[in-house]
Amino acid sequence: MEHILFDYLAKYIDLSDTEKQAITDLDTFKQYKKGTILLEEDAHTDYGYFVIKGCLRSYYVIDGDEKTTAFYTEAESFEPQCKIDKKPSKYVVSCMEDSILMVANSEMEMTIFEKFPKFETLCRVLTEEQLVKSKSDFDKFRTSSPEKRYLDLQETRPDLLQRIPQYQIASYLGITPQSLSRLRKRLVKS
Repeated sequence: MEHILFDYLAKYIDLSDTEKQAITDLDTFKQYKKGTILLEEDAHTDYGYFVIKGCLRSYYVIDGDEKTTAFYTEAESFEPQCKIDKKPSKYVVSCMEDSILMVANSEMEMTIFEKFPKFETLCRVLTEEQLVKSKSDFDKFRTSSPEKRYLDLQETRPDLLQRIPQYQIASYLGITPQSLSRLRKRLVKS
């Protein structure tokens, strides 16, 4: 299971066996069942997550409706805003599938940073990449039609269309399930 994490990190830095062992020794790999809520609205956490296997979903509950904002799958990380700003969470994070996650809090991160300074640099680079990706995703969402958003999802993350219930895909795209159904039928005909 660690090999997924180490393969991902290898894109950015070379890890020695000692560094790999230090990460493994933190005992941060946790298993969660489908449906587990990792973060409740109005709660706080000091944990960040890296998906080894499975899928996480973040969503807001607005007037009783769930508004999906993101899905996190294999080799993706997620740092809840409340971990950084120390304010209660405004959204919920749940496991869409049985999941294996690397779960680390700030204390664990500081231990690794002190022992291996290059990890702090790596985290900065990964954070910058995530920020750029989030900005790009937001811009695409704001400037494209629901059909274009669906086609983009189909092209960039086709696995989600198989893994996630359609009503949550619709929520993620910012449309109703009925609109998604009509959109899909229209695309099949063309």
